[in-house]
Amino acid sequence: MRWTVAKPAGSEAGTDHEPGPRYKWIALSNTTLGVLIATINMSILLIALPDIFRGIGVDPLRPGNTSLLLWLIMSYLVVTAVLVVSFGRLGDMYGRVRMYNLGFAFFTVFSVLLSVTWLHGTAGALWLIGMRVLQGVGGAMLMANSNAILTDAFPTHQRGLALGLNQVAGIAGSFIGLILGGLLGPVDWHLVFLVSVPIGLFGTVWAYLKLRDTGIRAPARLDWWGNLTFAIGLIAVLSGITYGIQPYGGHTMGWSNPWVITAIAGGLAMLAVFCVVETRVAEPMFHLALFRIRAFTAGNVASLLASLGRGGLMFILIIWLQGIWLPRHGYSFEQTPLWAGIYMLPLTIGFLIAGPFSGWASDRFGARTFATGGMLLAAGTFVALKELPVDFGYPMFALILLLNGLAMGLFASPNRAAIMNSLPPDQRGVGAGISTTFQNSATVLSIGVFFSLMIAGLAGALPGALTHGLTAQGVPAADAARVAALPPVGVLFASLLGYNPVQTLLGPHVLAQLPAGHADYLTGRAFFPALISQPFADGLSVAFDFAIAACLVAAVASLLRGGRYVHGDRSPAPAATPAVGGRQRDTSASSVPSASSVTSAPAPLPSAQSSGQSSGQSSRRPYTRPSPGPPPPPSPEGP
Repeated sequence: MRWTVAKPAGSEAGTDHEPGPRYKWIALSNTTLGVLIATINMSILLIALPDIFRGIGVDPLRPGNTSLLLWLIMSYLVVTAVLVVSFGRLGDMYGRVRMYNLGFAFFTVFSVLLSVTWLHGTAGALWLIGMRVLQGVGGAMLMANSNAILTDAFPTHQRGLALGLNQVAGIAGSFIGLILGGLLGPVDWHLVFLVSVPIGLFGTVWAYLKLRDTGIRAPARLDWWGNLTFAIGLIAVLSGITYGIQPYGGHTMGWSNPWVITAIAGGLAMLAVFCVVETRVAEPMFHLALFRIRAFTAGNVASLLASLGRGGLMFILIIWLQGIWLPRHGYSFEQTPLWAGIYMLPLTIGFLIAGPFSGWASDRFGARTFATGGMLLAAGTFVALKELPVDFGYPMFALILLLNGLAMGLFASPNRAAIMNSLPPDQRGVGAGISTTFQNSATVLSIGVFFSLMIAGLAGALPGALTHGLTAQGVPAADAARVAALPPVGVLFASLLGYNPVQTLLGPHVLAQLPAGHADYLTGRAFFPALISQPFADGLSVAFDFAIAACLVAAVASLLRGGRYVHGDRSPAPAATPAVGGRQRDTSASSVPSASSVTSAPAPLPSAQSSGQSSGQSSRRPYTRPSPGPPPPPSPEGP
């Protein structure tokens, strides 16, 4: 019988000595930079889209170009949602720092290729989408392994603070991206992508020089069928959602499109196949038994619902500010993208305040109180936003955004720390990946839900309002009817892009036939915001109702997580184990089962003497991986 000896990741030949006490802060600084740049690139395009499309010579509002617009926005999100689990698992198998470093390098290379785009027209748009997909691959590597690296580096009493700061960088990056896009896009749209290059180069070199694998590595064979079924299923579902908000035939949305129905239903069926595959293979990509850990499951359900509540919020606020509020307060449509990002800063400030504090506090008092309270406060802020008039006073709006940021900060840091603390040491990469997949997939789903609710609200009142308003200003009835019959999604996209909707929808030919005064009024800052305000308010109310419900259910899930729970993380001496199933297997340098069983708090193992071992061997009985099959249910519900 052959025997193998497992070693901690950092003990391999060629690695440096054990990291010193300052290493954890180096790991925090570098991973925070990585997560920051990855999340900045999730949102930086939103404000810069008008400049990018003008730069490549594409009108994104033409019916045939709507898909280009949506995929340029969504491709990065979809890729990161799909791949983080696979890259987390690869990090567990081959080294989390190795995968993270590769992600930084990958991200930087494709940031360079995005910034040197030379193509124009549809070819240029397709090039940008393709490079964004590959940039998202690097972003997924960074996101999948950063939390696991921090959990390995920090002791349990400091993980909440470390993960809280990391989460702050992630959420703050999504709003910093809005401002950067608004500042750089008007100067030169290439700068929107180029800004990531020096940060990526610095981060890549720093990571390769300073980061070390300090966690438990679990060598295993790659689960090809699990990876394949998961990727196909999730891509199909998220693609179906993306196309569902586009018009189809005579419908305002595409949810009745056979392709959309097939993609979503087929994707869900493939994800069900994935679950079956993961219970049958000896070395699965993701151990479904992890969901028997109450703290892990409740935290991920709460994160999913919180992301559903806030994911589409950014888009709705941008449309609200750019399409209605800012034009009514003296800003031209061309100026609104930048100022929308600036006026949303209180949201980021609130998160920057609450995130580190709640992470630090959760280290001492547990996650449940802070995460549950944060979701209840978030629901309250959505109620307050719902009650605001469309033409609100900014001080009250800023206060509500600040409270919403505080609420999300109170929730996010403790919740992520609780999820990571609940995981066995050699499952932290894949566990962090599934948590990020929940979050990013929910963001895509939230965008689909929010847009669908807004479009449904606009579809009832907008056509009549447009017809009446345009004909009152002398627009021919036929042209007014043509504009009124256009799908409402065009109005939302025009507002999102900072275009003058009426000028875009009517076109220069119709405007040239009107008296100069009427044409100026129609294309000015007052007509369209006043016209759309009531239909927009109807859709907004339904969208906020959805967000309120999602946050309340997230609060319940958070409350049910149990008391403070940290998975037993002890590291006995390496021990030899026999091969399983005829294959040579390595064990983790931990008493925690790594793949086929998940336990809450392993009992002390018998001493060497009681096991009949010689004094020269380990003082603990070596852990032997059980044969493949369903693991026994754990009971990690905490005190």
